[in-house]
Amino acid sequence: MARYTGPREKIERRLGEKLFLKGDRSHSQKSAMVKKPYPPGIHGQKRPGKLSEYGQQLKSKQKVKNVYRLLEKQFKNYIKSSVISKKSPYELIINKLEHRLDNVVFRSGLAQSRDQARQLVNHGHITVNGKKVSIASYQVAIGDTIGVREVSKKSLYFSSLMPQWFKSYEAPSWITVDKDKVTSVMKGHPIAEETGIRTDDLQSIIEFYSR
Repeated sequence: MARYTGPREKIERRLGEKLFLKGDRSHSQKSAMVKKPYPPGIHGQKRPGKLSEYGQQLKSKQKVKNVYRLLEKQFKNYIKSSVISKKSPYELIINKLEHRLDNVVFRSGLAQSRDQARQLVNHGHITVNGKKVSIASYQVAIGDTIGVREVSKKSLYFSSLMPQWFKSYEAPSWITVDKDKVTSVMKGHPIAEETGIRTDDLQSIIEFYSR
């Protein structure tokens, strides 16, 4: 599947917000938003003008889309299918994004970024209810158990690198993690306030795609 492979921190600088796209680096003083807290380009340090309504909608769309590391077509499909449903569009959008397998792997602490989580899924290291699933967009259901293939646990990543942060990681309230078995269970739907997605951004995104 196609994915964005360009510089991730330039996205944050362009939007003017930390999206934590680089794992540990995003929390350090090496972060581009710390070293260069202005948009990229020769005019980046000039005082920005006030955003138009369309500009604000576009910014909200770019922000949420990049947080979940999606390309335009897939993100647009998530939004439009949620809007035409008779249920709450805000809740549906959050559920579709948060129930993605790559996101659940990230939220479970098995990876430090969603890009890293997607790579783990694509390379066949992750299981759902004991069966290997290598589709990052796979929708994890409530009650599903996410694990690591036994053969993968012997790799350098799972045996030496991941333990450096996994033991102290705290998962969100809708995911239960068993750190001894290196498994997690989706026990409920995500809570909007804990996802980091703001209601005003969701409204702006819906308005953007309704134009």
